[in-house]
Amino acid sequence: MKDVYICGDVNIDLLIPNVTCMPKGGTELVVDNMYTAIGGGAALTALGLAKLGISVDFEGNIHSDMYGDYILSEFKKAGVGIKHLHFSEKNKTGISLSFTNKDDRGFITYRGTNSEIDLSSVSVEHAKESKFMHVTGYCGEKHDKYLDLLKRVKKAGVKVSFDLGWDDSGLWYRGITELFEYIDVLFMNETEILHYSGCETLDEAIARFKRDDMILAVKCGKDGSVACRGAELVKRGGLSVKAVDTTGAGDSFNAGFLCGVLNGLSLSDCLMYGNITGAMSVTAYGGNTAFPDKDTLLKIYEKETRGAKP
Repeated sequence: MKDVYICGDVNIDLLIPNVTCMPKGGTELVVDNMYTAIGGGAALTALGLAKLGISVDFEGNIHSDMYGDYILSEFKKAGVGIKHLHFSEKNKTGISLSFTNKDDRGFITYRGTNSEIDLSSVSVEHAKESKFMHVTGYCGEKHDKYLDLLKRVKKAGVKVSFDLGWDDSGLWYRGITELFEYIDVLFMNETEILHYSGCETLDEAIARFKRDDMILAVKCGKDGSVACRGAELVKRGGLSVKAVDTTGAGDSFNAGFLCGVLNGLSLSDCLMYGNITGAMSVTAYGGNTAFPDKDTLLKIYEKETRGAKP
């Protein structure tokens, strides 16, 4: 049995740093460098978990093109299980162009094979091969499909972690709380929880969403993170690092936090793991390029906690 089963998006990120404007028609913009990396929230969490020694099976769609071959190679190298990875001939492998500078980021995205993901076709039999199923991305317009999936997975006895992410539809459906009884670990960032809860402060939002039978973990960027389970509430400050590219920081946090959960650590240590992996990921271009292995994670943990052991 694997530790985590992840079904979701995987694509190629083409990262172009220090871009402050787009080229005008008929002109060429020359840049100092470009970087190619794997992107997609589900894929980045899978790669991070695998680097930490957590066994992972990934289900998603790629095309048999050069980008699909690259993704397959990187998954194999990291030890991510690929027996449920599908090759589609309908669309090309997804690509996202990321233009970054010190003040902002912008994207041009072709979803490609990621557009073929259908929650209603997710196999519970595949999920049953793991202890946890990790879900990324929520859209209020497809609420009933998410609810059906979570019910099926929980009925099968599999624990669920869910990173809601940004709702592109702008609906921010308040009925999302209907999903909570089927979720064991819920991830949101500070902006998302305020939108979904309708609250003005983080404390109010956490009070509204907390449950005795669910871990709620909220990512607050450079300010750290907060987690609660019932009456237990823990806060951890962020690490001081030089941020180069924030792509995938939240997904990297998820991987570190879930590693802590799977190892039976306290909420405080789970937050510390998440803060470390999230912080390290922003120190290089690409969502998983600078993600630490397990030994590096433990060394940073001991340094940050002055020798304390989890």
